[in-house]
Amino acid sequence: MTSENTTSNTPDENVSENEARGSAAPSRRSVIGWGGAGLALGAAAAGGAAVALNGRGDATENVADMGGAVAFHGPHQAGIATAVQDRLHFASFDVKTKDRAELIQLLKDWTRAAERMTLGQEVGEGAYGGLPEAPPDDTGEALGLKPSRLTLTIGFGPSLFDDRFGLKDRRPEALVDLPKFPGDNLDKARSGGDLCIQACADDPQVAVHAIRNLARIGFGKVAVRWSQLGFGKTSSTTPDAQTPRNLFGFKDGTRNIAGTDTARLDKHVWVSGKAAEGPAAWMAGGSYLVARRIRMNVEIWDRTPLGDQEDIFGRDKKEGAPVGKAKEHDEPFLPAMKPEAHVRLAHPDSNHGATILRRGYSFTDGTDGLGRLETGLFFLAYQRDVRKGFIPVQTSLARADVLNEYIQHVGSGMFAVPPGVRDKDDWWGRALFS
Repeated sequence: MTSENTTSNTPDENVSENEARGSAAPSRRSVIGWGGAGLALGAAAAGGAAVALNGRGDATENVADMGGAVAFHGPHQAGIATAVQDRLHFASFDVKTKDRAELIQLLKDWTRAAERMTLGQEVGEGAYGGLPEAPPDDTGEALGLKPSRLTLTIGFGPSLFDDRFGLKDRRPEALVDLPKFPGDNLDKARSGGDLCIQACADDPQVAVHAIRNLARIGFGKVAVRWSQLGFGKTSSTTPDAQTPRNLFGFKDGTRNIAGTDTARLDKHVWVSGKAAEGPAAWMAGGSYLVARRIRMNVEIWDRTPLGDQEDIFGRDKKEGAPVGKAKEHDEPFLPAMKPEAHVRLAHPDSNHGATILRRGYSFTDGTDGLGRLETGLFFLAYQRDVRKGFIPVQTSLARADVLNEYIQHVGSGMFAVPPGVRDKDDWWGRALFS
């Protein structure tokens, strides 16, 4: 939940229907898939202009068309450096099949479905008009909605690299099991997973529709382990835009890596060089994701004096300026802050330069049964190497950050996020299974 480091304690042109369909789509019943319906590729294309992207698959500043489509294909997966959308549906899956070929086919099916949904198109032959004796290929709740800048990002958890699928020798060294940090109170039912899918969009129904359809396609082969809805982004990859605020009311992600800053992305986010050699060669162009569910005790925070709140963060609440400075983006003078201030402890200068890209979202999941809101931050951190990013920063925060009196980490996941899908012949995780 930091505004300092990028960590926390807490297209292409429009594609025509014929292009999307391909020259010879199979019939509805010619190939079995989509959880029992036909694996077909034809459907009416939805409208909506595309968000401008550069050749690396990173976000450009032109994100004015909030209903548009974000390019699915590229060297990196969308949903990392992409301009952060307003809504999130994140899901972690356990793989139930023990058949390697069946898992590979699922990843191919998921990829084809993701391609279509990010364009605002229906899965397979759509939600209606098919055989009345069979369930439709698409669940239908996104009919008539724009693409809403939907991005779908997949990751592979450490538990996938066991003896089931012959992947044990391909587990990258950087895909470590996170240590238990001081103060952690992790719920096993809300942690871990073999696979994860991050769906981000500007329309919550579009994001939920995407996860629902992928879960449906995977029925019998994977099962949802846990999921999280998020709203109100708490970080931005477009620094020229207004910095969002977290549920404590403070600006969050002031110094986050910009989606246009290719130099910092190459240095801190994308896997390359020696980090993409040996067992990790399949990760070239990918990244590593840490997902943390952070409970925020807002009832206690809301009774804390303003001066104490600002000391805890090390920034003023109105402008977001660091202590002793006038503007949010002024360079902070760390010695002016209290030693246990969140910003001071999270800053790269306090952690040997450790820097990550964050995509956080607020959540509110009812109450905890004790008259308090079940609310907090769902924190997503991308980095080139977790051992040099999230782990050292979180270690520092967990030991001394005074903000720990108001928050607690209650869920966790660690995932290797492979490179992007290059074209319509490529698929999620191809290099891993090749």
